[in-house]
Amino acid sequence: MGDANLDAYSRRLRRIHETTVGEPRQLISASWRRSKAAGVDPESRAAPLVYDGSLIRDVRESHPLQPVLPMLAETLRRMADESEHIMIVTDAEGRILWRDGDLGTMRRADVVGLADGHHWSEISVGTNGIGTALATRKPVHVYSEEHLLRVLHCWSCSSAPIIDPDTDTVLGCVDVSGITRSLHPATVALVATTAKLAEARLALMMHERDERLRRKYDALVQRTGVLITKTGRVLAGDHSGRLGARITLPEPGGTDCPAGILEPFFDGYLLRPASRTEALPLRLAFLGEGPPIARYGDRFLTLSLRHAEILTLLALYPCGLTAEQLSYYLYGDEGNPATIRPEIYRLRAQLGEAVAAKPYRLVAPLTADFLELRQLLTANDPEAVARAYAGPLLPRSESPEIRSARDELEVQVRASLLTHGSADALWTYAQTVNGRDDFQILERVAAALPSSDHRAAAARARLSP
Repeated sequence: MGDANLDAYSRRLRRIHETTVGEPRQLISASWRRSKAAGVDPESRAAPLVYDGSLIRDVRESHPLQPVLPMLAETLRRMADESEHIMIVTDAEGRILWRDGDLGTMRRADVVGLADGHHWSEISVGTNGIGTALATRKPVHVYSEEHLLRVLHCWSCSSAPIIDPDTDTVLGCVDVSGITRSLHPATVALVATTAKLAEARLALMMHERDERLRRKYDALVQRTGVLITKTGRVLAGDHSGRLGARITLPEPGGTDCPAGILEPFFDGYLLRPASRTEALPLRLAFLGEGPPIARYGDRFLTLSLRHAEILTLLALYPCGLTAEQLSYYLYGDEGNPATIRPEIYRLRAQLGEAVAAKPYRLVAPLTADFLELRQLLTANDPEAVARAYAGPLLPRSESPEIRSARDELEVQVRASLLTHGSADALWTYAQTVNGRDDFQILERVAAALPSSDHRAAAARARLSP
């Protein structure tokens, strides 16, 4: 983009800021909406300081990006020095861990908090290269008045997130910033390449750690158990492939999960089969308006709402929950863990050894209609989804966590059927409590079926005021 075009774009952005009429490019307008929803004041003068000088060194030394800082500096520092730019590395929250570059530009950057220990997420300072790259997980160039804060309109920045090759989570961000006219938009390509180099170095380090762990495993345990990394990746010993590439680890301090018992092993774990006697199967049917039903072995049990809620939460969290977690998920902030223990005692009186403790978890072979529905939704089979969806999950439950799961299932089912469902599938959904008066579903049924079809007539009747 030439200087004339940059000036014209800058003038247009300035008018947008002043009149709030129109929008810039889509990526920036989406960031502005997120920033304004977070309550960011465009008249703020600087990013907040979250780490002072006494803390930043310790934070930097313990951060996963610390091993690649020299490589990042070597790649970008000379360019930053020669072109009056500064180079920045942040953590995943947008807090600046390290900065280097032109001394004059760094002095100007200090004024707006573009310095070690300051927080540059979108929720802190609105649209900016660092925060927007972290929010979108994509390289970003933010030019002049594209920043939400007016004080940043003399700045431009090119930023790219650094993704952990082990967990696919964002580790941080690398950024080059400078005064507007000195930083060309093409800088974002260089920054993105530098981020990819960092990710490649981290991947190499990960593979080296894996190989060291495998050598210890081969030498010491002769393939007894399954070798798991500290992040849950399966490295060796799963000859049947039943675990897949990764398992869900228990919460810190726990060792028991549905896949077996975890034993610490150097920088990872050994997963060994749980030594349990064969348990009776447990089947949960909690979708729809009827009473919640469980089948345990050959016995059918009609459950209280509270017991059904506890079983739902334990099914949704297979590695288990503490009494405190169960209490919070059931009652929110007003929950009391002391009320959970007697309920678990009464539930175990019905289900015997199906519910284990420390943490509370289901140890019986489990199937549940709401878990099966989740799997069908991922398989993109709307006909099967319509057959499986009997109605909302525990519709009388006021548990915050169950309400969230219920709403999520309802939205996913409805979206799947509206997008891909046949008239038969839509009509099946229209028989559920939420589908009976769903205007959009009924319109779709009436339009898709012949006017002589009784279902079309019923849909039109429900649509009539």
